[in-house]
Amino acid sequence: MNMTKTAILLAAMTALFMGIGFMIGGEAGAAIAFVIAAGMNVFAYWNSDKMVLRMHGAREVTEREAPNYVRLVQRLAENANLPMPRTYIIETAQPNAFATGRNPENAAVAATTGLLNMLTPEQLAGVMAHELAHIKNRDTLTMTVTATLAGAISMLANFAFFFGNNRNNAGGLIGTLAIMILAPMAAALVQMAISRTREYSADQLGAEICGRPMWLASALQRIESGAARIDNEAAERNPATAHMFIINPLHAHKRDSLFSTHP
Repeated sequence: MNMTKTAILLAAMTALFMGIGFMIGGEAGAAIAFVIAAGMNVFAYWNSDKMVLRMHGAREVTEREAPNYVRLVQRLAENANLPMPRTYIIETAQPNAFATGRNPENAAVAATTGLLNMLTPEQLAGVMAHELAHIKNRDTLTMTVTATLAGAISMLANFAFFFGNNRNNAGGLIGTLAIMILAPMAAALVQMAISRTREYSADQLGAEICGRPMWLASALQRIESGAARIDNEAAERNPATAHMFIINPLHAHKRDSLFSTHP
């Protein structure tokens, strides 16, 4: 199901790219946009997880470097009948976490230093079980590709505003403004459509993996309070990745609350 969802997402993003390309440069613009989109789709499939981890300055750690964290993930992965994912730490005081990877055999989990320092071992188990549930449900490919392509759409909208060849007439200006407004909205709506269902499903499966539903519930209350008070500079620079985190990491704009998946 998630592979189908990802294929539909890639096709929709390609169509949107072509539409924007057509508005910028007619048929030639649409053709160029198609080539760019096709290349981006292939690149996103193979490299989007690495890009997202790099965006947030994530550092891979071993059991020797972070024994409690790595052993916890290993135990939970065994409970979930999953291969051991790569484990990363993100140096930020904001408590948060996400999972990424194109499949369970090529997956990774990332936790912030704020999360590791704030939560009890039981609460941390609830959070990491939730992230492993995303891996087991094969959500991570869709989540990561969405982050990459949504960011690209926003960049293309900005490109349309600054370099559109019809800016000298009113119709062209209106079209360019529409692109600037609608393209980021389209990316946000795609993220929202994916987020609600997958988060609730991961909550349920995560509770089964760790064996205690209340561990995640208490963790969410604590990290939501912490995330609201502490900025995440990398997330603010890369807002298209916000939907990947267990708690919305963004503070800069009121519209960012649209990405919240745990009321």
